[in-house]
Amino acid sequence: MLGPVVPASHLAGILSDGIPRSITELTGLSGLARSTVRERVGELVSIDLLCPTGQTVSRGGRPTALFQIRDDSWLVLAVDLGVRHCQVGVTNMFGTLLATHRMDIDIADGPDIILALVTQVAVNLLQRNGISPDCIRAVGVGLPGPVEHATGRPIDPPVMPGWHQADVPAALRSHFGVPVLVDNDVNAAVLGERLLGWPDCSDLVYVKVSTGIGAGIVSHGQLLRGAQGAAGDIGHVLLHSTARQQCRCGRVGCLEAAAGGDAIVRTLAQEYGRDVTSLTDVVRLAQAGDAQVSQLLRESGRAVGDVLVASVSLLNPSTIVLGGTLGELGDHLLTAVRETVYARGSSLATRDLTITRSKAGADAALVGAGVLGIEHLLSREYIQERIDLATGTLSMNRP
Repeated sequence: MLGPVVPASHLAGILSDGIPRSITELTGLSGLARSTVRERVGELVSIDLLCPTGQTVSRGGRPTALFQIRDDSWLVLAVDLGVRHCQVGVTNMFGTLLATHRMDIDIADGPDIILALVTQVAVNLLQRNGISPDCIRAVGVGLPGPVEHATGRPIDPPVMPGWHQADVPAALRSHFGVPVLVDNDVNAAVLGERLLGWPDCSDLVYVKVSTGIGAGIVSHGQLLRGAQGAAGDIGHVLLHSTARQQCRCGRVGCLEAAAGGDAIVRTLAQEYGRDVTSLTDVVRLAQAGDAQVSQLLRESGRAVGDVLVASVSLLNPSTIVLGGTLGELGDHLLTAVRETVYARGSSLATRDLTITRSKAGADAALVGAGVLGIEHLLSREYIQERIDLATGTLSMNRP
């Protein structure tokens, strides 16, 4: 019987903004009968998702209880894995980071080494901050490559050798014993960016320009993954037919091969003879006002803008946000993207288009990984399963 599922999860969704509300307020906002709201609130309290918090005085003078989602015992472990970095954090149900740890890694070390490291870092993080492992209700993970959403497994990731079809959810679930949600890191980033910087924006594109290049897309308020989870993979769009740079995906002429961080490092070292070996060197030179780096960032911005012109016409976003190490580095790349898109895009699609720098910064993908877990915990299927377990009706409702 799925009748009660939607009302219960709907009430949880209303309260996910963090504002405590009374039965009367929830009745008005949900459109449900007061008796139904009272019953569903009782179910959500029974699974410890809601708790009473204070009272308010109604018009008749009688104090009424307020209810809110617990932000102390329902927490999410968030993991942001990059090619050369790892961030682990803990968020509450509103996406607020309660604790974080960042370190350098090499994703090419493979899933066994990296996921064991993530597990140990997470355990230490919980211990240092006095957080009980029992409070972790879900794990969200962002990976720097294509992910099959249904299974949470990376699919032929060009920058993650040895990770193809790695069962990331099983590896983490075996230790934490909770649902594990895995997605592409840029999909996670657009969720985090929207939560932290653009909560009222329904059509948002987040473009990560770092070692690689990719985009996360929110359309009509929903994350757009595509049929195989490859939506937003703009880094491997053919830039132009004469481009001959070899890309890590094995093809030539990809946007990432011409405009990504590794391409800038390679150009500085091979063509200009500069002592540059990593993206960290590029950042240092850019911050010092190096003319050659500034020029390469402008060229990168124009290349990214060339690809985004088609995306603007196809998706018609209201906001494009640039993130990642290079996307947030000064104005050279941002200005070039703006000039290219505004000059070449259709007047209607660009008339009210905002192109700007990330508000969430380096935390976008980490917070977004937390959002993956939060959305699962607030889903109708998960909430109904917990209610069934609490009421002893799971065997009746689930074969």
